[in-house]
Amino acid sequence: MKLDSPKVSVDKSAQEVFDFLSNVENFEKLMPENISKFEVLGEGKFIFGLSGMPEITLEKKEVEAPNKIVLGAAGGKIDFSLTGHITEIAESQSEVQLIFSGDFNPMMAMMIKGPINKFLETLTRNIPTAI
Repeated sequence: MKLDSPKVSVDKSAQEVFDFLSNVENFEKLMPENISKFEVLGEGKFIFGLSGMPEITLEKKEVEAPNKIVLGAAGGKIDFSLTGHITEIAESQSEVQLIFSGDFNPMMAMMIKGPINKFLETLTRNIPTAI
């Protein structure tokens, strides 16, 4: 299953956006209002929980400065990734899109597609104001 967020324009350079997203502590600023837990577990690793959903641990898996950051599931039964693509439009403007990828059975995919789409939209909508 692959879900793409809407692209969002940010009045910062690609490097500034990359630096912000590279620091996992900053993801707390992007989270939805119904966040029930956020804790940094170490360099490049954090756990978060949203009301009514299980806690999820993410860690940095891959970085390609200043255009790509990949966070992946750290342990757990489900393997998925969250990739941030950053495109420089001008010296002080860039575009960001988040892509969620995971291998789920059809029943699970049907159940989580809506909440994950909403989650991705919230993260991307919060990026321009958080940086």
